[in-house]
Formats: sequence, C-alpha cells, structure tokens
Amino acid sequence: MNNGIVIVAHAPLASALRQCVAHVFPERVDGVLAVDVAAADAPAHSAAQARQALAAWDGRPLLLLTDILGATPCNVARELAQGRAACVLAGVNLPMLLRAVTYQHESLAELAERARSGGTQGVVPVPLPPA
Repeated sequence: MNNGIVIVAHAPLASALRQCVAHVFPERVDGVLAVDVAAADAPAHSAAQARQALAAWDGRPLLLLTDILGATPCNVARELAQGRAACVLAGVNLPMLLRAVTYQHESLAELAERARSGGTQGVVPVPLPPA
C-alpha cells in the first residue's frame, strides 16, 4: 500500500497543488488529498473536516505537507499525524509535492527525505538573458 500524501494549506493552495498533480500525474492523483484551511474557519473545524476526509485512508502511512511552520494548517497537520504512522513537512512547494508523488511507494522515512530534498533543490536562481 502506498503512503497517502495530504496537503494541508491556506485556501486555495492545497487544492491548487493537487490540481498540479492531476496535470502531471493523472494516474496518481487519488493518492493525494487536499485540505484547504479557510481563514474564516476555526482550527477545530478544519481538523474535523480533514479527519473526515482521511477516514477512507485509515491505517495508511501519511506524509502531511503544509505551507507555513506554526500556522493553522501546520497545527491541523500535526493533529492529524498524532497516533498514526505519519510525517509532517512544512514549506510545501510544487517540486516537493511532485517528488513525493514520484516516490510515494517508498518507506515513509525515505519518502519524507525525498520530498524534503526535492523541495529545497527546486528553489534555484534563474539566469536572466542579457539586457
């Protein structure tokens, strides 16, 4: 069984990132769940919605990717990880997510490291043409 990948981020970032997965890896999008945390929602409400969405993945190891360390989506992700095989990484970006989807079948520890390195390696300066 592949690891589940859950994106927990400020709305609409989680859904937008999942749509990118659908574009690049349409055959794997079912293994990625998006939890958009709306500004108007209480953290408890967001966590309850996320738990309900995760019910079908009971027992599946989870890689939870969130946007900002310490923000509400990060706190929701931490809560979702409690009591299960899970890893939470903050600073989600598209290179991180695509790397995670590519290696979703590996152990949770290996997957988390590949996602982390993909996220950092994806941030590079872009050379500009001469003016």
